[in-house]
Amino acid sequence: MALEKNRTNRIQKLILLALLLILALLFVSACGEKKESAKKQTAQMPSDSFTFFDLGTQSTLSKSVRNDLNQRLGRDAIEHRSIIDLDINFYDFLKTYFPSLYELNQNLNFPAGERIEHNTVKLMYRYAQKKNIPFDYVELVFSNYSQHPLLFGINFQKDEANIIQTLKTKYGQPQLIDWKDKNGESMYWEKNNDLLIVSLVPDQFGNPEYQIRIYFVENIKALLKTERAEKEKTKSQRAKSGKKAF
Repeated sequence: MALEKNRTNRIQKLILLALLLILALLFVSACGEKKESAKKQTAQMPSDSFTFFDLGTQSTLSKSVRNDLNQRLGRDAIEHRSIIDLDINFYDFLKTYFPSLYELNQNLNFPAGERIEHNTVKLMYRYAQKKNIPFDYVELVFSNYSQHPLLFGINFQKDEANIIQTLKTKYGQPQLIDWKDKNGESMYWEKNNDLLIVSLVPDQFGNPEYQIRIYFVENIKALLKTERAEKEKTKSQRAKSGKKAF
């Protein structure tokens, strides 16, 4: 009788342990679902700037981000250290309509006439249409210090996906720029010092092409500040090394 009772107690304990283990697994699974739900809600939160495929001013380039872009836009070409030219459309366009952006571009490319390369990561996509995405060319430039975006460029021939209307719905009515005798036009939005400019640019045959540029102005300024600090540090180290040589 005692042996049978002990065996029954053991079975009851095993059943109890199994139930506790199942409850613990259910609890962990529920927590995981809540975390995943929270992540999705965070991803859907409105950005304080402009976005392209959910990438905005505070986004960070990572392996997973690059993989996601490859899934959406096709395989990329990557370039480390490159020039940054903010100028668009025609000579003096920025100087005429966006003087602060023109000045920033001058600072990026000083001294004038020299090839000034910056510590950047540039991703280029030329086969987005194979992924059924209506873009002919996409170029995304990130700071290699912060991994934050600096400049996005998107070109396409026809607005078959109603992209312009989508931008108007999302960001409101834009400011308009008539090129007058240059046979083109631009519209733009400003948000927290960042700029989104859409231009309808005629090609060499007079056919219009849409060109979208997103300027993450504060991120560009941060890049310049970091590069200048590095130059000053390098200059100081060289001066010290020179003094030690004699």
